[in-house]
Formats: sequence, C-alpha cells, structure tokens
Amino acid sequence: GRLIYSVEYGSSAKSSAEGCIPVLRMGNLQNGKVDWSDLVYTDDESEIKKYSLASGDVLFNRTNTVDLVGKTAIYRGERPAVFAGYLIRVNVDKALLNSKFLNYVLNAEFSRKHSAKVLSLAVGQANINGQKLKSYPIPLPPTVVEQEAIAEALSDADALIESLEQLLVKKRQIKQGTMQELLTGKRRLPGFDGEWRLTQLAQVGEFLKGSGVTREQAQSGQLACVRYGEIYTTHHDYIRRFHSWISLEVAKTATALRRGDLLFAGSGETKEEIGKCVAFLNDGEAYAGGDIVILRPATFDSLFLGYVMNTAQVIRQKASRGQGDAVVHISARALAQITFSAPALAEQTAIATILSDMDADIAALESRLAKARHLKQGMMQQLLTGKIRLI
Repeated sequence: GRLIYSVEYGSSAKSSAEGCIPVLRMGNLQNGKVDWSDLVYTDDESEIKKYSLASGDVLFNRTNTVDLVGKTAIYRGERPAVFAGYLIRVNVDKALLNSKFLNYVLNAEFSRKHSAKVLSLAVGQANINGQKLKSYPIPLPPTVVEQEAIAEALSDADALIESLEQLLVKKRQIKQGTMQELLTGKRRLPGFDGEWRLTQLAQVGEFLKGSGVTREQAQSGQLACVRYGEIYTTHHDYIRRFHSWISLEVAKTATALRRGDLLFAGSGETKEEIGKCVAFLNDGEAYAGGDIVILRPATFDSLFLGYVMNTAQVIRQKASRGQGDAVVHISARALAQITFSAPALAEQTAIATILSDMDADIAALESRLAKARHLKQGMMQQLLTGKIRLI
C-alpha cells in the first residue's frame, strides 16, 4: 500500500549524566512509548536545535541485538528531548499518514516478523537502515480518518493497560508498606495488645532436608514437586501452584511435604537471595527436591512465617550466614540461629490473612492486566490488517 514518509538519523553528540536535555537512546523505546528511566543528557546547542523532537514523532531503533532492532515508540511531548544516532525519526506526511497509526503498525507482530526477515539477510551486526525501513509492507487504510479511528481505539486499550499497570504498582507498594508495619509490630491490629516475643528458628520446629529431583525428572509424572530453583523464580512467600510433577518412582527418593512446612532454598547465586522461603499450605500430596531445607513448625502460623522469613531483617541474617562465593549455601544449622519477633498465634493468623487477601487482590489485578494486553494484541492483529473495519 501507499506509505509516504521520510527518515532521519539521530544525533551523534556526546552525552553525559549531566546536562539540560535528555538524549533518547535504544533502551528508551519500550512497548510503543518512551521509557524515561536511564537517561543521559546533552548541552550541545546545535545538536539540540537540529535533533529536538516534536510531539507525535515516531522513533525506530535501527541497530543492536536482533531482539532490540525494530523497536518503535512515539514521542508524546512529555518533556523536551533529542534522539541519538542509533535511532531513526520517521517524518510522516500528515495529509496521508497518521503517526500514531504508523507507530502501532511498526509495533505489530507482522512488522516484527518483517524485521526478523530483513535481519536474517544481514551480515555482521543487526542493522535496519532507513532504506530498509522504507521497504516495510504496511497495510494502509484509504483515509487518514480511518487511520485515526484505529489509532484512537488502540490508544483506549493502551490507556486501560496503563491505568491497570499504575494501579498494580500502587497496590504492591501498599502491600510492602503494610508488611513493614504489621510484620514488625509497628502497627497492631484491633483487639491485639500482647507482647511480641523474640524467637529463634531452632525453637519453631524440626528441620529436614529435601532430596534430589533432576531437571529431567521434574516432568516425569503427576505428583506435585517443588525444586529449589523454583523458590527463586516462581514461588513467593507461599506456594500458589506447582510447576514440577514427578513420577511415583522418583517420589520414593524425594522428601514428602506436610501442610505448614516452610521451604528454604539451600543454595543460590548470591548471599542477598540465599535462603528465600515459601510456605507449603496445601493438603494434597507433594514433594521437595534437593537443595531445599525444610522447617516443620509446631505452634506457629506457617503463612505468617512465610512472610516474615522474607523480610529485610531476616534476609540480612541469612546473607550473613551464607557460605561460598560462586555458589552460596545455607544449612539448617545456620537457619536455626535466625531470630525474629512474633505475636501470639491468633495475631499471627490475623496478620497473615490480611496479607494473603492483599496478594489475592494483586493476583486478580495481574490477571486483568494480562487479559487487557492479550485483547490489545488481538485488536492490533484485526484492525491493522483490515480484517475488521471501524469506518
């Protein structure tokens, strides 16, 4: 289809951490819009005059790794800025092409596939120059009015996504603040006034060890299993769902879990993360793999402990007891020495319930956000290819 625009390469001016005008670089193009973190600046007046951005300018990343080449964003005039040399500014003929529409097209899946095709023919560093950019096949509605309508519909989807993202950040911050207050006794819940007691993990219950489950065995059957690496990557504070499933044969050499067990990652890459903890609150059959230290509490609320064991005060203690450099380990004996403060059981349970309710609220919002993002992708595929017409 028709596409009328010209391209312009960005500034090669030296930039620094200080200056008056931000210089947008490759990493500042994220998800179709400008990310204003990790900025550098310039004071070069001639460069500022020549490469200043105007609201609505479309920026295209022309070189770097295969994953980054072809990333596109629209500058919305949030603050004065210039663009760096590895970016291309696309100057559109406004009578024939809407810049917001173009930005969505260049971020669509079919454009990303075209970028990959262009790059597969390249030799050396991944690069898409202005001439190659002009070769992009772009489905173009017959009128700018239709382009604007499509861009407006997708902008509404973006606005919903952005509002959900901001709300999610706010709710996570509120939860962090609530944890800081409730898990330290700085704020007490109504009806509770007893003293908090300093306790050592050795007094909480019995320590056990998990048994080895290899990567190959992790999908060998239908019995739920927790592997130590998953405590870092997929489980947080308590186990919500399982990601590994072992066979009955493998389970014979693994350690069976009981409801209420605390699972600590016994090895890791850094002392700052060593001993991350999750509570096992399920009633069903499940097993722990190797490099997991298990604590089986006697008279404590396990969900409360799951939260407490990942607070900054406890993390510092675990870090100081971690052993090793390339691979860090922490033993049951070292974990047993960790101290924390806790109220009576009833208050522990009340605190844990409040925090888990907040987690459920956050999880529901994450699900809404995922659905909104999926819906937008579907809209892009339908609207930007003409499968669905708005006008």
